[in-house]
Amino acid sequence: MQIKTLLNTVENFKSFVYKAVSFEVINGRKALVADIKPRVNAKPECSVCGKRASGYDTQPSRLYEYPPLWGFQVFFRYSPRCAACPVDGIHVERIPWSEGKEQMTTTYKVFLSRWAKRLSWKETAEIFKSSWDSVYRAVQFVVAYGLAHRDLENITEIGIDEIQVWSGHKYLTLVYQLDSHAKRLLWSGPERKAKTLRKFFMELGIERCLRIKFVCSDMWSPYLKVIAKKASQALNILDRFHIMKKFNEAIDQIRREEVKKLKDEGTDNVLEKSRWLLLKRPENLTEKQTVRLSQIVKINLSSIKAYLMREDFQRFWEYKYPAYADRFLENWITRTLKTNLEPMKKVAKMLRNHKQLILNWFKADGRLSSGTVEGFNLKAKLTMRKAYGYKSLECLQTALYHTLGNLPEPILTHRFCG
Repeated sequence: MQIKTLLNTVENFKSFVYKAVSFEVINGRKALVADIKPRVNAKPECSVCGKRASGYDTQPSRLYEYPPLWGFQVFFRYSPRCAACPVDGIHVERIPWSEGKEQMTTTYKVFLSRWAKRLSWKETAEIFKSSWDSVYRAVQFVVAYGLAHRDLENITEIGIDEIQVWSGHKYLTLVYQLDSHAKRLLWSGPERKAKTLRKFFMELGIERCLRIKFVCSDMWSPYLKVIAKKASQALNILDRFHIMKKFNEAIDQIRREEVKKLKDEGTDNVLEKSRWLLLKRPENLTEKQTVRLSQIVKINLSSIKAYLMREDFQRFWEYKYPAYADRFLENWITRTLKTNLEPMKKVAKMLRNHKQLILNWFKADGRLSSGTVEGFNLKAKLTMRKAYGYKSLECLQTALYHTLGNLPEPILTHRFCG
């Protein structure tokens, strides 16, 4: 089988034909070069309006990189014509395998972007003898196409959260679609301010915002205010994960203070290396940890009291009816406020301040699980760990859309990788 036959099978261009195919040295490496010529009497296509026009001139030949074959780089070589369009004037013709002055074919950009989902961008560039910038441009192209062609209808459930990026207090606000028919990253924006989230709702549009029925979020005040204003018809459900995270932070604070106190008093420090015993869920403890925890809980320590209070609160999530859950919650808050454990009292006050939003979890019949949001956040953090060379926030956002956005790709005649 000739290489021209193979190319015509996987990439056939109307009004163009493959001519000679030969081995040449490109950038110091042996590569396959396929010459492309326009068909006889085929007029160039105006790159502005897309209409056929008379040819005006021909530019010097250019190389366009294509997915490799048998380990060899493949290039198309073509001399672009200028189209004398009666409406738009003289412009370089539109060619079907690439856009503008890009030296990579569209097929090669999609090829690189698919591999960049499996590997880091650096590894993708090394394997295919490309560059990091080329991989970035490929991913950027596919993401831009996907964002322009994705379906934004029938969005009824969303989750809002933020992740810390790089060092310092730099955040990225992430909005996920949580519907059963589509779970994906919808939007991302710098910082975690009210104006950040307002921008999302503005870009989504009033009609789509009105279709939202459920919003899962944490207790960040700027988010809550924007949700109440821009999606007032939706049921705002506070994320269970973030609520229990507040408990763990309080327990850890009490434990640290108590460890320091026991050390200063010269008392036998039974809490040493006990952090994860108190923070883990009992079912996640090893057998050895379970035995040690059962010994510690018999000791009258503030850390243990806080631990038992958290475990008692876990019963809250088992209720089926909001009225009974409300009664339990109010009782737990009242009992906690009577203790001398300030971090736990702070948690109790937080629960009382957000009680109605917390009870929305039951009104939604547990419909919206924080597990999906946390799963997405974990994938987002893994994407960041693979961030060999992500030089800007825009670059990171592109990577997140690429990995989590479930975006449509340009339609090709052949898939080079799944």
